[in-house]
Amino acid sequence: MAKPNYSFAKRQRDLAKEQKKEEKLQRKKATAEQAALNPEGEVAAEDAADAPKDPAPDA
Repeated sequence: MAKPNYSFAKRQRDLAKEQKKEEKLQRKKATAEQAALNPEGEVAAEDAADAPKDPAPDA
């Protein structure tokens, strides 16, 4: 029976961990860029859509 290659298995785990870390960093970077383009956030945009554009004149 063949002997398990623990070094190879550890290297594969380390590579997978590094790849996952890079993907997470890319997602955070994309989210940060999107937030920089729209500093008010999407919630504020939704609130603005619900509010009337011209306030009613006081009588």
